[in-house]
Amino acid sequence: MEGVAINEITEAADVGFGSFYNHFESKEAIYATLVDNVFEEFANTLDRLAGGLSDPAVVIAVSVRHTVLRARHDPVWGRFLIREGFSARAMSRGLGQRLLRDIGNGIAAKRFVVADPFIGFLAVGGTVLSAIAAELNFVAPGAPAAGALEELGFSGEHFPERTAAMLLQTLGLKRAEAEKIVARPLPVVEETVEAN
Repeated sequence: MEGVAINEITEAADVGFGSFYNHFESKEAIYATLVDNVFEEFANTLDRLAGGLSDPAVVIAVSVRHTVLRARHDPVWGRFLIREGFSARAMSRGLGQRLLRDIGNGIAAKRFVVADPFIGFLAVGGTVLSAIAAELNFVAPGAPAAGALEELGFSGEHFPERTAAMLLQTLGLKRAEAEKIVARPLPVVEETVEAN
């Protein structure tokens, strides 16, 4: 947001400068709307992915894996998520609310053993954001520091699955079960087609 002027936004959108103020009171207002829309859209995608899943552990595993993979395929989106992932807007809407819901569902189903749901939320969310940063900096093909992992004796192989398995263990599952869950194929998102 800091690097763009309102006239650049209006030029890119091919609208008049005055038209901008018919919809937004400031650059900050359009940025807030962008944050809401990006995270709500992705949260809806995760809900569609998990729609037929009844096990809260599988829901978390699918969501974590899909999030890390999305960042791998769309690094700009990944950096945006890192930047805004723990903002008040992101935590109180869309992704944040759904993660709290999914952890709560796991606790209610006695699938997760979490004494403090908010700390569980922070642990999962923080780990996912750290994993995205690692994906973009060390793991993804062509990452700026791709050789650093190998130099340290680490591997980026199966990174989304390893991240999800560790988080399931953090939420109380045994390692063998967590690894079995994350080895399942990811569900495919059905694209919704709007009728005109």
